[in-house]
Amino acid sequence: MNHLHTHHSAIPRLRGGFARTILGALALVGVVSLAAAPAHAGEVLDQIREEGVLKVATDSNWAPQSFLNENNELDGFDVDIAKEIAARMGVDIEFVTPDWTLITAGNWGGRWDLSVGSMTPTKERGRVLDFPVVYHYASVGVAVHNDSDAQTLADLEGRRVAACTSCTGELYLNKELSIDAPGVAEVEYPFTAGEIVSMEQPAAMFDDLRLGDGVRLDAVVDSLAAMREVVERGYPIRIIGVAFNEPLALAIDKGDAEFGAALAEVVTSMHADGTISALSQEWYGEDYSQPIQ
Repeated sequence: MNHLHTHHSAIPRLRGGFARTILGALALVGVVSLAAAPAHAGEVLDQIREEGVLKVATDSNWAPQSFLNENNELDGFDVDIAKEIAARMGVDIEFVTPDWTLITAGNWGGRWDLSVGSMTPTKERGRVLDFPVVYHYASVGVAVHNDSDAQTLADLEGRRVAACTSCTGELYLNKELSIDAPGVAEVEYPFTAGEIVSMEQPAAMFDDLRLGDGVRLDAVVDSLAAMREVVERGYPIRIIGVAFNEPLALAIDKGDAEFGAALAEVVTSMHADGTISALSQEWYGEDYSQPIQ
C-alpha cells in the first residue's frame, strides 16, 4: 500500500446527475440481503425526503476512515462516501458520532438514519441491523511493538492482545467471528490470546502499544489501514500479519426495505462510475472497491 492521507486531496467528484428520488430493487454483487420489511416499510426514507436531511453516524477518531481534521471538521474515506450518498439522494447531510457499541446495538430510535462506518456484516449484528449494500473491502491486521520478538500470528499464543469493543477484531480474538456475506473465506485462528483487552477507542489501543512491548499490551488487532496510518505517524509498531479480510457495508436499523433499496441503488451507481474506486485510491493509496483476494 502507498502512503495514506490525512489531508483531503482534490479529485473530481463523479456524481453523474443522480440527485433524484431513488426506488427499485437491491442491486449488484456484494449486496447483503435485507430482512423482510415490516408494516412501516419506507418510514425512514419518507422522513429523509420530508426533512431534506440524511443523518449519518460515524467515528470521529478512526483515520483514515473518519476523523477530525485540522479545521475540526469530519474528514476521511467514510465521510466522503456519506457525503456522496446524500448528494445523490438530493438531501443535506448531518453527522453524529455516537459510541460504536450504540451503533452496533441497533434500535436507534430515529437518532440517526444510517451508519457509514466500515461495518462488517456479521450474523450477530444482523439480528438488529440490516446491511443493504457492501461498499468496500478491507483487511484486519495484527501489530506489535517494534521490540517484540513476535514474527507471526502464532507467536502471540498466550499473550495480551487488544481489540476495540464490539469490533470484528474482538470477535476474532474470542474465536466467534462469523461474517455474513457471500464469497468470504472461513476465518482461521492461529493463536489463542492469554488475555483479551477490549477498548472503546481504537486510537487508545495504539497509544498503549507504543509505550513498549508488554508494558500494557503485547499486540493489537484492528483495521490494517488504521495500523498503517499510525506507522506513518511514527509510532514504534510493526505489522506482523493479516488476521482476515472482510466486506464493509452500510448499516441501517432493522426493517426499512425501501430505504435499504434506495441506498443500494446509490452505492451501485458509485461503483459503476468509479467514485468509490477513486475515493479509495485517494484515502488508502489502493483500490479497495473490489474484494481482496
